[in-house]
Amino acid sequence: MKLFEVNSIGKVKVGEEGTFIELGKQYVEGLKALEGFSHIDVIWWFSDFDNKEARSTIETQKPYKKSPDIMGVFSTRSPLRPNPIALTVVSILSIDYEKGIIRIPYIDAYDETPVIDIKPYTPSLDRVESPEVPDWCSHWPKSLEESAYFNWEDEFNFK
Repeated sequence: MKLFEVNSIGKVKVGEEGTFIELGKQYVEGLKALEGFSHIDVIWWFSDFDNKEARSTIETQKPYKKSPDIMGVFSTRSPLRPNPIALTVVSILSIDYEKGIIRIPYIDAYDETPVIDIKPYTPSLDRVESPEVPDWCSHWPKSLEESAYFNWEDEFNFK
């Protein structure tokens, strides 16, 4: 297998000042022309799960209450996977182009989590008109906006 080098472009910040993505100074110019996009895809590193055990996990036991008893990691959004890469779509609240800060309402990453890349969310490439999902998760929200009001704690077998 070939090894790849991946560099962090910034980090997630979660604290009293809110939630935001802080880019490294050398990447701030990469924000040019991002205005007008309402959402971005944030690709980040599950840094807390970057270890031999987590990277060797290929199957997991019933992570969701209504899921099959055994699931492959590629059918889950688990942080336990061969490459601990995550993708989250977030809305942009504001951008500080001088400091390289993108203020966002929420992301399912911890404070100081490394950000690998950011891409603008574009419906022509990122949205599927009629996606299909298995029956066990067909009751989940149909949009990011609806997900904010959904009781996700009732869906998982872990806390």
